[in-house]
Amino acid sequence: MKIYLFAFLLFLGCDAVAQTICPPFWNEITHFKKEDKVSPPIKGSILFVGSSSFAKWTDVANYFPGYSIINRGFGGSSIPDVIRYAYDVILPYQPKQVVIYCGENDLAVSDSISANEVVLRFKTLFGIIRENLPLANIQFVSLKPSPSRKQLAPKMEAVNKEIKTFLNKKKNTGFIDVYQAMLDENGEARKELFLEDNLHMRPAGYDIWQKKIQPHLLKN
Repeated sequence: MKIYLFAFLLFLGCDAVAQTICPPFWNEITHFKKEDKVSPPIKGSILFVGSSSFAKWTDVANYFPGYSIINRGFGGSSIPDVIRYAYDVILPYQPKQVVIYCGENDLAVSDSISANEVVLRFKTLFGIIRENLPLANIQFVSLKPSPSRKQLAPKMEAVNKEIKTFLNKKKNTGFIDVYQAMLDENGEARKELFLEDNLHMRPAGYDIWQKKIQPHLLKN
């Protein structure tokens, strides 16, 4: 009886029960599913997935006219969250290309998380995508130099370096370096690219991302 009650409560959704029953970002994923029912995405599109830098890029399709883009970024997520929901927000769309931005939050959540741990998490996500979508092109957007996370710069640079090395050995992949383009002549993050929180980006930051990402996108 308890099993049926638990299943019924999950069906009702997180708003009807204690938040501890539902996994993190359940509401965001549910929202995506509702969107998909109303307006089913085109299979074979380009999927952007990851954390808030994608989630807040609400007009991403305007930056890439002529490309079919699905944005499934959900703010605050780390790589384990993307892994958890891979069967909800990656695989069902059968994308021809997956563009990933995630890993910053992994490092920010705890000083105990090493660059190597983040790389291993990415490799796990990569493996899930490659196994289930063997023909899909996979691109990783480098971690950006967020001013509010300056203390994490050495770890971020290490993550970027190791993931780039990993992808260079894989077919049908790419590493998109936005990190260097967001630094000034002194090697410091260009603060004018960021909002007041020194974490999320202004349109000028996304302009840089557009220039760096577009050459890597597969044409329709």
